[in-house]
Amino acid sequence: MGSAVFAASLVPDRRDIMRMPQTGGCLCGKVRYTITEEPQSVYTCHCTACQRLTSSAFSIGLVVAETAFRLSGVEPKPLQRVADSGRVNTRLVCPECGSWICGLPRDGLVRVRAGSLDDTSWLRPTRHIWTRNKQPWITFAAGDEVFEAQPPA
Repeated sequence: MGSAVFAASLVPDRRDIMRMPQTGGCLCGKVRYTITEEPQSVYTCHCTACQRLTSSAFSIGLVVAETAFRLSGVEPKPLQRVADSGRVNTRLVCPECGSWICGLPRDGLVRVRAGSLDDTSWLRPTRHIWTRNKQPWITFAAGDEVFEAQPPA
């Protein structure tokens, strides 16, 4: 029995491979989306607003080209808030279940809530923003990009 466990550990873990297209949606399934190109980045945001919005220590998102992102199903509801930078952020949520799906496109990019993907097994954030507000137990991998506040554009 011990050798079977050892042999199984030699099989490569294939969960970290991203397959295209990627799909996702809200909790109730009424808002859906498809992503047809690899994301430009996978990031975590540690600002206090994201901590409150997600009821967690941080939010995790993907940055994808606007041309590679397609919403379907019911029309999401826009909700706005003023960010620490003073910019108005609009997030799109399901009008039925309230799941946060993405933000409005900006500069040809869409920021998608990574937890809304159907397959999250390949996610590995390598960029971390607003880390001055991170929880003290959070650490980052060597080589990751880490920004105390909003990174430069």
